[in-house]
This record gives sequence, structure tokens and C-alpha cells, in this order.
Amino acid sequence: MGSLRNPVGPLPSSIYWRRRAVLASVVALLALLAVWTVSSGGGRSSTNGKGGAGRDPVKSITPGPSGTGPAISQAPGGRGEPSPGAGGGAGTGAGAGTGKNGEPGGGSTTDPGTGGDGAADSGDASSPGRQLPADSPLPTCAPASLQWEVKSVKNEYEANEKPRLELIARNTSVTTCKVDLGPKQAVLTILQATGTKAVWSSSDCPTGAGNVFFRVPGQGETKRSLEWDRKPSAASQCQSPPADAVTPDTYVVEVKSPGMPVARTSFVLKQD
Repeated sequence: MGSLRNPVGPLPSSIYWRRRAVLASVVALLALLAVWTVSSGGGRSSTNGKGGAGRDPVKSITPGPSGTGPAISQAPGGRGEPSPGAGGGAGTGAGAGTGKNGEPGGGSTTDPGTGGDGAADSGDASSPGRQLPADSPLPTCAPASLQWEVKSVKNEYEANEKPRLELIARNTSVTTCKVDLGPKQAVLTILQATGTKAVWSSSDCPTGAGNVFFRVPGQGETKRSLEWDRKPSAASQCQSPPADAVTPDTYVVEVKSPGMPVARTSFVLKQD
């Protein structure tokens, strides 16, 4: 306690008292600032939503009446979805050649390169290949780079249905070439399974060119669709072809071409 009243140190005692006075003044100032800050904050919060003059609190804002116009349902940005019937090119073309359950359409034109009696070509719109003129400079596909396949659209056909067949040529090379799917080069024959008797052939009485070339892109394929009217053909009866339809039975379809293996499939013509 004596050191508080009589400071001990090398300097005169008056200097130590002045230091103590300055420190006490700083502490007192800080205390006053703290009291002022607390009192100012408390004064604002005690108004309970009123201003300094004691005005009434601000009334809550109520939403206005809802709009009567239609709500915006389209996603922002990007392209809008086309309305039904607006896509004239793609929508019309896809539906024109399509029948029930996605089968090839029945309104096909007569194929100039297939048998004139009983065969109709459904076109090649679903394939990347396209028909080429006979003098096209595109190289002919080598048999070693081609794969053949013949398919029936359905396994069984009712009495009023016409069998629909698909002849597919695949190019296993990387080079685009042309393939001859004409009736003289790719001969498609329909045989009755019970008697192995040929009842129809694309080489019988062709009404157009015997050679019909199609473009096949590298690593791609081309497809030709054929609809058979269930009537037999005969090379010796081109002027008066048989009029009666074939009997219900199982039928085998073969495709032959020089240098290519035979491709086969089958289908059934059901009883009434």
C-alpha cells in the first residue's frame, strides 16, 4: 500500500502520478462510451415498431388481386416445342410410309427393279443409302466387304395381310460404295417349305431395269423393302401371270447374289 501512495522508481514521484491520472482518464472514457452505446441501442429497441415521435407501426402489406391472364408455362430460353402439325417436312414424311404398328406403308410404288408380278417396293427412306444412276462413278462394293440379311417384318400374316420383306446390305469397310440390289443381281426367291417349291422370284418377268444400284456408306447399310401380294410368278407366264393366291403354309425366303452366301428367313401365312 505504501508503494501506491509513494511510487518507487528512479523518476520523480510526480511523473508516476501523472501516468496514473492519464490511465484513469482512459478507463473512465471507455466506460462512458460503453454506457452510451448500450443506452442508444436499448432506446431504439424499446419503441416496439414506433418511430422516435411515437407514430403507429407500419401496416402490413397485403397482396393485390391475382392476374387474370394465362400463366407462363414455357421453360425460359431455348427453342420452343413445335406444335402438332407444325413440322411439315419431318412429321409428314415419317407418317406417310408407315402402316399399323410401325410396319412399312402399303401405299408404295411399283419397283422398277423387282418382279413386275406381285411385288411392290416400299422405298428406302429409313436407310442411309439412296438409289444411284447406273453410270454412277462410285466404286462397286467388294463381296468380301458386304453382309446380306433378309427379314420378314412379321413372323405370321393373317389371310388378308401381304407379307413385307426387307433386304439389307451392310458395308463392313470404311469406304463408301454402291451395291446392286436389282432383281437380276440380288435374286429374291420365295419357296413353299412343305414342298421346297419356288412360288415367286424377283427374276421372273421384271418390269424395269435388272440392275438397281444403291449407295452404302462406310460402316453403314442400305435397306430395300418389298411387299408380296401372295401370288405366284412364272417366267413362262409373263403375259398371263397366275391369278390365284398361294395356299396358307410356311414359306422360306432366299436371297442369292454372285460371290455372296445365301441369306434366308421364313414366315407363315395363316388360315382364315
